[in-house]
Amino acid sequence: MKRTIIFATGNEGKMREIREILRDMDAEVLSMKEAGIAVEIEENGNTFEENAAIKAQAVSAAVKEQGAIVLADDSGLEIDYLNKEPGIYSARYLGETTPYAVKNQNLIDRLEGVPDNKRTARFVCAIAAALPDGEVIVTRGVIEGRIDYEEKGQNGFGYDPIFYVPEFGATTAQLSVEKKNRVSHRARALEAMRAELEKRFGSR
Repeated sequence: MKRTIIFATGNEGKMREIREILRDMDAEVLSMKEAGIAVEIEENGNTFEENAAIKAQAVSAAVKEQGAIVLADDSGLEIDYLNKEPGIYSARYLGETTPYAVKNQNLIDRLEGVPDNKRTARFVCAIAAALPDGEVIVTRGVIEGRIDYEEKGQNGFGYDPIFYVPEFGATTAQLSVEKKNRVSHRARALEAMRAELEKRFGSR
């Protein structure tokens, strides 16, 4: 039987990535809006993992479809020189409605004069799954890089245009969608989650 996976986000860019990464799973992947779920969630955890679990459990409590799995992620950018800011506050940094072009420029300005070897950063993604039996499992994915000196690329969203990955010689916004969906922090966390779900429910 085809399973339903509800992903606890309203971010369309994120949903596109998630559907692409999970495209070969035998599951229907829905956003909260598509599932008709609207809940207020207070993300008061101290780690990416805690916040992801809080979101997954809150949405799971509102799901009426029997057997549905709820996935939620908490992800963000950690910049070592800035004491790992913006970290778990990445989405709320400078205000949730502030355009990312403004957020990105602010981070670039705060790193003015800082050399490459001290601009190290990483994208972190924790994904939590609230299963029908009440179990919660969490996986994590990370991609290492550094903060670039200006925005580059059109293929990503959020902080992607300033996150440079030396391994690829490009920002994550300059990578093709296909490549990004293979190497991103979210892809790595989702691949780990898919393995966990397949252990419990089997593959297609």
